[in-house]
Amino acid sequence: MSLSRILIAVCVLLLGLSGRAYAQATDDFKGFYVGATVGGAQIHSNPSTTTTFSPTGYFANSSPVAIGQIGQQPVTATGFTGGVQAGYNFQFSHFVFGLEADYNTMNLSGTKTATNFYPCCPPPNNTFTITQTVSTTGLFTGRARLGIANGHYLAYITGGVASATVNYTAVFTDTFATAHENGGYNATRSGSVFGFGAEDKINPKVTLKGEYLFANFGTLSSTSTNLTAFTPPIAFPTNVFTHSAGLSASLVRFGVNFHF
Repeated sequence: MSLSRILIAVCVLLLGLSGRAYAQATDDFKGFYVGATVGGAQIHSNPSTTTTFSPTGYFANSSPVAIGQIGQQPVTATGFTGGVQAGYNFQFSHFVFGLEADYNTMNLSGTKTATNFYPCCPPPNNTFTITQTVSTTGLFTGRARLGIANGHYLAYITGGVASATVNYTAVFTDTFATAHENGGYNATRSGSVFGFGAEDKINPKVTLKGEYLFANFGTLSSTSTNLTAFTPPIAFPTNVFTHSAGLSASLVRFGVNFHF
């Protein structure tokens, strides 16, 4: 199921839950709770690979422009997410304020590959290829929640900080002189997260929930000077490569909370 269809399902759930809230006394949502969620996640990234010309380097003057053009490779990956959460709510009449922390698996990976010809030289044996991969292994968020309770129903907005482990790899090769270069990063990235959701209190101790979150982790760059070409390999460190990739993630999830 696509993430857009899951998001539609969440909206239907929220409308259905809101329909139950009419003409009912407002339930008590305050206190400590723990729970679990499952759903879908989608990551978006904009990896970029560029290089520079050098009179003492490997590339012709026209090559860096061609490399930069196909080095822009948007990546998207969609898959399963699941995790656990814990939080505490304060309630003042219909208004609910709370703090929540959660951890979700997010084992997603996306790859893009592109090939082009060097402008300087005639084909066929003058192609170069760039392959870039962005993957994640987990997501942690710490958020505030602000909501309005009505009957069994709690609708809320949420926002805070997020952290994700991101692995980005880029590989450059060619058929002209067996050139090879690689770079990227493996890092824990921090960013912001916001979203909205709803809970339905099906009994005094249990709520069902639906939630949408969007997290943004910004862009991180790295440089490398490990380009080699020819056989046996000759190093060309003056051709500096820059690799950068940002990351954002969208999550749609359903879950259950147990209140104490």
